[in-house]
Amino acid sequence: MKALFVAGTGTDLGKTHVACALLAAARSRGLTVEAFKPVVSGFDPHAPDDSDPARLARALGRPEAWAEVSPRRYRAPLAPNLAARLEGDTLRMDDLVADCRDWLSTRDVELALIEGAGGVMSPMTDEATNLDLMAALGLPVLLVAGSYLGTASHLLTALEVVRARGLTIAAIVVSENLDAPDLDQTLALLRAFEQQAPILSAPRAATWDADALVDTLLA
Repeated sequence: MKALFVAGTGTDLGKTHVACALLAAARSRGLTVEAFKPVVSGFDPHAPDDSDPARLARALGRPEAWAEVSPRRYRAPLAPNLAARLEGDTLRMDDLVADCRDWLSTRDVELALIEGAGGVMSPMTDEATNLDLMAALGLPVLLVAGSYLGTASHLLTALEVVRARGLTIAAIVVSENLDAPDLDQTLALLRAFEQQAPILSAPRAATWDADALVDTLLA
């Protein structure tokens, strides 16, 4: 099984957009896939179809499975620890790590994705960040960045801290932002500074084909 952690250099950059495209492309090849987002905030229980868990479930071909994809769901669009506190809950890193490990141990698929919440250094609990969860799991990282002005600094900073924790970058995907600098120029700039991991692009078009990403990750 190929298991990856999908992380972002920031919030709302397109992690789920990339994950869903990757899952769909893998399924189109006949590969078995699974996805897990251990915690999600900003979840509206009255409109679950608009949520990240629902999008991932649809990409899996099991639209009814959104609750299984994200077992810890909170309403407030805040950092998970703050959103949980508003509902009388306390998130603990040991619990999140256990959730992910238990989930991984019961998967029998060719590609499994665990998607974080927010950016690499976004708080997950009162004492730990997304990076702490990533380090505890030790999975190769699929790092998603934006194409906005300033993304080079954010991406290079994220690469430094992720690698400092001993994690491997499997690939980098630059998810296109609207009203951003030319995407090809941004890719060229980033490739000049990062030459270890492959850098691919993810246009915002709904019909984006992630075949090249599948090839890169499963090579």
